[in-house]
Amino acid sequence: MPGYQVKTEMLLVGGVDTVIRSLLDRQQFDDPSGIAERMGISSATWPLFGMIWPSALVLAARMQAVPLQGRRVLEVGCGLALASLVVHRRAGDITASDYHPLTETFLIENLRLNAMPPLRYRHGDWSVADPLIGRFDLIIGSDLLYERSKPDELCCFIEQHAECAIEVIVVDPDRGNRPAFNRGMTALGFDRSEEIVRTLPGSGQPFKGRVLSYRRGLAPAG
Repeated sequence: MPGYQVKTEMLLVGGVDTVIRSLLDRQQFDDPSGIAERMGISSATWPLFGMIWPSALVLAARMQAVPLQGRRVLEVGCGLALASLVVHRRAGDITASDYHPLTETFLIENLRLNAMPPLRYRHGDWSVADPLIGRFDLIIGSDLLYERSKPDELCCFIEQHAECAIEVIVVDPDRGNRPAFNRGMTALGFDRSEEIVRTLPGSGQPFKGRVLSYRRGLAPAG
């Protein structure tokens, strides 16, 4: 039996009622074999993958309207993979990825709870090149810039897995590391646009953040 507690609730994800299993709270921790410790995941950060974050709800809502036909999509740092579930429900070609060793376990369970078919998953370590992940036309993520080192690591990871013509969409809750990420993406040849978001989709609850859109090798968004 796992040494952590979970909860299951119905959430509006991308405009659709979706059953989501998550960790009960931020006090959960279970690493009996020391896998997380060896990966550098502390007891304080261990539960973060399994929480429902406002930025993930914003990204999931955005994925309900983004064109998907003919595009390979990668969600980085997916956590509970709410955006991936939306893309998958729309029959998009989606790969979810995260660093945490339990992410895939929760993804499989949430797919089962919603009677959805399997979804492609890859372990995503931004500091290690993995050609098996592949290259993508659209890369998405939410609340990724929470540490000073993350902007540089994320830029490198995106470059490794980006097709020549690529769009990147990141929802950021106004983290202080956003300017460094913007500079890194500009250095890689991306054009940027930003949309300020002040309410959560569906609930109308307050949210402070923005949707960052980066494009390279594509016609300007219209």
